[in-house]
Amino acid sequence: MFDNIDKSYITETVRSLMAIDSPSSFCQKAIEFIGQEATKLGYGFSITNKGCGVIEVKGRESGKKVGLAAHTDTLGLMIRSIDSDGSLNFTKIGGPQLPTLDGEYCRIHTRDGKVYTGTVLCKSPSSHVYPDAGRERNESNMYIRLDEQVRSADDVKKLGISVGDIVAYDPKTVITPSGFIKSRFLDDKASVACIISALKEMKSAGIKPRFDTQIFITVYEEVGHGGSPMGDGLSELLAVDMGCIGLDLGCTEYDVSICAKDGGGPYDYEMVTRLRNYAEQAKLDHVIDIYPFYGSDVGAMLRAGHDVKGALIGPGIHASHGMERTHINSLVQTVKLILLYLEAK
Repeated sequence: MFDNIDKSYITETVRSLMAIDSPSSFCQKAIEFIGQEATKLGYGFSITNKGCGVIEVKGRESGKKVGLAAHTDTLGLMIRSIDSDGSLNFTKIGGPQLPTLDGEYCRIHTRDGKVYTGTVLCKSPSSHVYPDAGRERNESNMYIRLDEQVRSADDVKKLGISVGDIVAYDPKTVITPSGFIKSRFLDDKASVACIISALKEMKSAGIKPRFDTQIFITVYEEVGHGGSPMGDGLSELLAVDMGCIGLDLGCTEYDVSICAKDGGGPYDYEMVTRLRNYAEQAKLDHVIDIYPFYGSDVGAMLRAGHDVKGALIGPGIHASHGMERTHINSLVQTVKLILLYLEAK
């Protein structure tokens, strides 16, 4: 079963999510989109006080409840201060690789709903002018050049732009004929698309997961506390987040990754073993890896004190927190492992 996963639905869901700006704390429209997709598929949907989306899926058996989690919040920037010449200084939301942002287009979202465009630049942006144009990029020597006729801080403030405004930079999403998906924020919108696609496959086949399932789409994962409220009433929780590529890791852009341990410690041994067995029996392209510089919504949940087993899987993503890339095969493998985990038979 599930030999013919709908690849076009996955890629179009990814594309739609990427088009919605959603740095941590600014995810309302992304959550609304996910709720609309879940509702169209016939699943219950609600939003928590903190802004997390929750999809409810009835299972074939009662007595146990399991969870899935992925995050729709992304990296971003926030206006830190406004210089006397009208340029905008920023602070990071999450951990973007700042050198990759030099020259990127961005959108500034004001608190009264206006949107302005700009460009993220180094304060020494021209090799014809500045002898240190090639210097290291960091928060202190980068700024946002606003696409408005401003010559002072007062000019900027008159537009309604102020300290604390969200800055979202362009994901530059491209889906190639060869099946590669190039975009920022595949971490973790690719995984959200995989979960929604798994729901679509179950609905199309007229089947249910074995157990009642709660699916959490979190909105603060990139800043460390997205999954902290989850866990009430769950026996176990599977996070679906990006798989890392590089150094001594086995994961590629074509695999589904099963994480045995990240920076917070090992995941539940039995769950990891079960996921490996599912992947091996189904002959999925998969690897087991360890991610020392990584945390997930499961880790946030466990640190909050929930007595819940946890594990982590996800599509292989190259160049995370920079200009990311994966392949459709990795997303298909991830969808299949989600369905196997849910025992959707």
